[in-house]
Amino acid sequence: MSERAAKITPADSEEEADDQITDSAAPDAATEVDEDADATSAPTPVTTGAESVVRALENAGVEYAFGVQGGAIMPVYDALYDSEITHVTMAHEQGASHAADAYGIVSGEPGVCLATSGPGATNLVTGIADADMDSDPMLALTGQVPTEFVGNDAFQETDTTGVTTPVTKDNTFSSDPDRVGSDVSEAFALAREGRPGPTLVDLPKDVTKAETDREPDAPKTPDTYHVQERADPETVAAAAERIENADRPVMLLGGGVIKGEASEACREFAIEHEIPVITTMPGIGSFPEDHELAMEMAGMHGTGYANMAITHCDTMLAIGTRFDDRLTGGIETFAPDAEVIHVDIDPAEISKNIHADYPLIGDAETVVGQLSEAVDASPAAKKWRVQCQQWKSDYSMAYDAPEDRPVQPEFVVEALDEATADDTIVTTGVGQHQMWACQYWTYTEPRTWVSSHGLGTMGYGLPAAIGARLAADDDQDVVCIDGDGSFLMTLQGLSVAVRENLDITVAVLNNEYIGMVRQWQDAFFEGRHSASNYNWMPEFDKLAEAFGAAGFRIDEYDDVADTIEEALDYDGPSVIDVHIDPQANVYPMVPSGGDNGQFALEDDHL
Repeated sequence: MSERAAKITPADSEEEADDQITDSAAPDAATEVDEDADATSAPTPVTTGAESVVRALENAGVEYAFGVQGGAIMPVYDALYDSEITHVTMAHEQGASHAADAYGIVSGEPGVCLATSGPGATNLVTGIADADMDSDPMLALTGQVPTEFVGNDAFQETDTTGVTTPVTKDNTFSSDPDRVGSDVSEAFALAREGRPGPTLVDLPKDVTKAETDREPDAPKTPDTYHVQERADPETVAAAAERIENADRPVMLLGGGVIKGEASEACREFAIEHEIPVITTMPGIGSFPEDHELAMEMAGMHGTGYANMAITHCDTMLAIGTRFDDRLTGGIETFAPDAEVIHVDIDPAEISKNIHADYPLIGDAETVVGQLSEAVDASPAAKKWRVQCQQWKSDYSMAYDAPEDRPVQPEFVVEALDEATADDTIVTTGVGQHQMWACQYWTYTEPRTWVSSHGLGTMGYGLPAAIGARLAADDDQDVVCIDGDGSFLMTLQGLSVAVRENLDITVAVLNNEYIGMVRQWQDAFFEGRHSASNYNWMPEFDKLAEAFGAAGFRIDEYDDVADTIEEALDYDGPSVIDVHIDPQANVYPMVPSGGDNGQFALEDDHL
């Protein structure tokens, strides 16, 4: 990470950079005083609203902020100049919000993004909405025109709080320089507490420029904000009895398991009571997919065996899931024989889509602990476990890789998985490549799957890889599995990855289509490929090299292993342009609104 990225003052040339390094290294009186200074001395007093904003971020332990400079946010950037917070200038504000989102997913702490007023703020909205749909912790700070101009259609004015109210957990128009830092502290706390989500503070320029000596409050939620940690004991007891008496139990683990740090508790519960485990797409990694109890992901493109288990179970312990339509298919056919135990920290999710026979409102880890104490005997479900294993055999995820066809995408995903460690972080865009990345990579740890679920945002993968890289451990690999259509939308982020020398590997599964749209057009629109054929794609390996990254290309099976190894070994950003079979489709598939138990395994089944 370049130190100049933190100071937002990149050198214009290598010679200038050398001069800056020489100057900074030269001993002088000021340097000697700094070296002798007491490390515990008080920070410089706050003098402006902008400094209070930055102090609030520092007090919250923020290490990175992603953003794009601009007029109305300029006072905050000026205050960042002397901060220990590393600012990463992104090539587009949408990339800043996706990077912050991914940083929050991997680290568990809110990612921070900044943008100026008007178009800067509105360019953040896609990423904010994405974080809102997936309950990811994120704080957005947006510049705003001076308060005297608000409502006058001033240059680069937008009603940012009005625009973002539907897609934020909380947002604030901060109008008082004495309060602005505390507004940011509170927004940070709200983003991570309870059900996580994005928060936003809109910062008028006159407020951030104004004088104040007020230190911001420590990050904490308002006194009126209450989160129920423990579920009702009587309902817990009833749910425990239901589990004990189940003949065909399953656990369904959603994204809330990972966000609630409940993965370990859920693993222990499932293994102790020998209950088959299914995940939602956001819940990938909450249970090791190489365990014999793992049925993997359910839903529209989930495994056949997971969908069969859902369809035939009699007891479902669902934790941290909102039962979205891509999971359930038709509501009336979802788990028709099951009594549902639903654990969720947000009461609004209970019985919103699927009726909860046993509603357990509370923190996922805490409630699973309550259930562990209450369940006295494991369910007698040996025949059920045998049946689940039979389904895994009957509906295996095997695929054909004929020599006379172009490279199959499943083969590439498996090769990437085999070449990397178990704790590798995978980011994706949205489309067929995303589903193949779900299906053919074996996930064993939480916070290693980073994708756009509820909003389904194409272009998410590369900026997410940037945020994930900065949140990850130094020895973790970060791999972005992208599609050609998704990659094209945000590939300007390569300039950021190159500038910061971020060690990420991007594999573009290039079929010269918006592949999922093409698949649906073949299945449901008589093969009319309206605006889905992308045979005008650039050569991504050469484009990567133009950005300063390493570029690679795969056309044949014989290229796959060696090229992947070379790309992974490269110390910096690399892009593999993988030319895959343009007719490859994603299966299994449950048609939209269909019965999960009636999934298609090939084109003729639709």
